[in-house]
Amino acid sequence: MMDRALQQYLVVTASYWAFTITDGALRMLVVLFFHNLGYSPLEVATLFLLYEFFGIVTNLFGGWLAARVGLNVTMQVGLFLQIVSLTMLLVDQSMLTVLYVMVAQALSGIAKDLNKMSAKSSIKLLVPGDAQGQLYRWVAILTGSKNTLKGAGFFLGALLLAWLGFQGAVALMAIVLVMVLTLSGLLLDKNLGKTLYKPKFTEIFSKSAAVNRLSAARLFLFGSRDVWFVVALPVYLQSQLHWHHMQVGMMMAAWIMGYGFVQTIAPKITGVERGNVPDGKTAFEWSIALCLLPLVIAGGLYFNIAADYVLIGGLLIFGAVFAVNSSVHSFLIVSYAKEEGVSLDVGFYYMANAAGRLLGTLLSGVVFQWYGLEACLVVSTVFIFITSIISIKLPR
Repeated sequence: MMDRALQQYLVVTASYWAFTITDGALRMLVVLFFHNLGYSPLEVATLFLLYEFFGIVTNLFGGWLAARVGLNVTMQVGLFLQIVSLTMLLVDQSMLTVLYVMVAQALSGIAKDLNKMSAKSSIKLLVPGDAQGQLYRWVAILTGSKNTLKGAGFFLGALLLAWLGFQGAVALMAIVLVMVLTLSGLLLDKNLGKTLYKPKFTEIFSKSAAVNRLSAARLFLFGSRDVWFVVALPVYLQSQLHWHHMQVGMMMAAWIMGYGFVQTIAPKITGVERGNVPDGKTAFEWSIALCLLPLVIAGGLYFNIAADYVLIGGLLIFGAVFAVNSSVHSFLIVSYAKEEGVSLDVGFYYMANAAGRLLGTLLSGVVFQWYGLEACLVVSTVFIFITSIISIKLPR
């Protein structure tokens, strides 16, 4: 008979997978659909501001809520809210104003971070405290497979837009998530994450120096990616390189899928099989390795040195190194988090992650519209440098 911890891990992972592929598809659908309607890069970025802002709020309060009612409840609520968000987009195209889509995206942001916080926190409870190597592997598999499927979602979003149109694509995803919600409700342990410990509302902010420093590093790390990846890159590929939206979707999908694959094998890359469990020194070294890559890409674009090859080649290398950074961070937060009320520390950390994404998303539209992709890449370099400085103080 399958070990119960493994069985629950598989249910959590499968639910997270289904959510993630629709989330990636919806992101690509919205970017391409509204850009094709004539929205500027800044207006497209604006559509996601509430998505990222409510990610911050959700992680902060969701961690506290999960500690009180259980991770099962918060995961199911996340799936339900994503269905509501998708349903909101089924209205007539004339009603899809910026404000209306922002509200729908706000619900999607709440849903995404409830789902992610619940999935990541549950792993801590399913792995023995002395099995740090296994914990690293399970976190890497969950995180890496999630991003691989998010990449598949990018491709799926572009494909469904061409095949079914915006409303048809959204309707299909909503139907699939209704099925996933039903199965998850039947199979997931009703007591997952429930503890006798009921944290007070005032305990939502972390009191751990290690968690606070890692959270600050995470904010700038993810800001460094999204400042050029979220809006600037897909719009640049369409407007400057004249790529079709299917080509953009396929390239973004391939990048995210490769990024997710590297995250999955990150334990091998960092030497966990030789007994090397990541610590603060690992996080610092990998952030230094990442630091100059965006600047090199910006230089190639500015001086027009085989710009197409520099951009795509640099993007692939950046993705691989960034993936290891992300995987190391994802392990460290689960390792640093205290077992009683694990969702509090994990929620606080992913609040910082969402803040970095919000900052990166906003700057991606503003900086690209005013100064171009090269400037976005320079901002990315500055953010990674700040991440490296913060990482020096992480526990070793």
